[in-house]
Amino acid sequence: MTNDSSGSVFADPHYAACYDAFFPAKERDDFRFYLPRVMAARSVLDVGCGTGVLLHDARAAGHTGRLVGLDPAEGMLTRARRRTDVEWVLGDLRSVSFDDPFDLVVMTGHAFQELVTDEELRAALAAVRTALADGGHFAFETRNPAARGWEHWESEYALSVPDPTGLPGLVRLSIHAETPVTGDVVHSVTRLTGPAWPGLVSSRSALRFLDAAAVTSFLAEAGLEVVERYGDFDRSPLTAASPEIVTVARAVPRAGTDVTGRS
Repeated sequence: MTNDSSGSVFADPHYAACYDAFFPAKERDDFRFYLPRVMAARSVLDVGCGTGVLLHDARAAGHTGRLVGLDPAEGMLTRARRRTDVEWVLGDLRSVSFDDPFDLVVMTGHAFQELVTDEELRAALAAVRTALADGGHFAFETRNPAARGWEHWESEYALSVPDPTGLPGLVRLSIHAETPVTGDVVHSVTRLTGPAWPGLVSSRSALRFLDAAAVTSFLAEAGLEVVERYGDFDRSPLTAASPEIVTVARAVPRAGTDVTGRS
C-alpha cells in the first residue's frame, strides 16, 4: 500500500496515535520553545497542529484565551479532539479563514517546509498575515539547508515503539531521502509496519529547504518582518552548522493603523 501526503494513512487515527508515540511531546525541543510564546498570547492559531499536543499542553498549563488548531488530516484531528476546550478546524491556510485576528500563529514540526512551490508559499504567508493582528507574531522553523540534515534521516528516523493502542507487536518507522538531491526540494519516503496494517505502508513527500535570506524575502513580501532568528530551539545563533532556522516574524501594521490594529 502506498500513499502520498494526502493519502489514507494520514487520515488514520491509529497512525496519529503512533505519531505521538514516535515523537512524544516531553522530548520535543520545539514545544519547549513555542509553549511559553503560546502562553503569553491571548489568541493562537496552530497551523498544521497534528494531534494537537501543543495546544493541549497550553490549555493544561492554564491558557484561558482562544486556541485554534488547523490541520488537513482528519485522523490527526480525531486525536486532537480528545480535548474539547480547543477549537479544531479541518483544512489548511488556503481553504479556511477566520473572522477575528490572532496574536500568534505557529507552525511546528517543520510544517513550513511542506510549502514546496513559490505559489504555495506566497499564498500561505499571505493567509498568515491576514490571520494575524497588526503587531502579532508568526513563529516557525525550517531545517537549515547548509546542514544537509536529510543525509542522516535514515539513521535518525529508524524508530520502533510498542503499538500505542495495545495491539501486540511493534510499530516501526523509517525515513530516507531520495538522492541525488538537486535544488532546494528534498523528496523522501516514509515506511511504516505494525500490527494495525497488514503489510508495509509507505508515503512519499517533498520538503523545501530554504536558506535564511530566502525565508526573510518571502516573509517581507507578505508584510512580515523578522524580529528573532536562531539556529536551534535553544536560541543559539544561526550558523552554517545550525540544524534549524527558527524564525519569529512580526506582522507589519498596515497603512493607516497603529500596532494594535486600530485605524
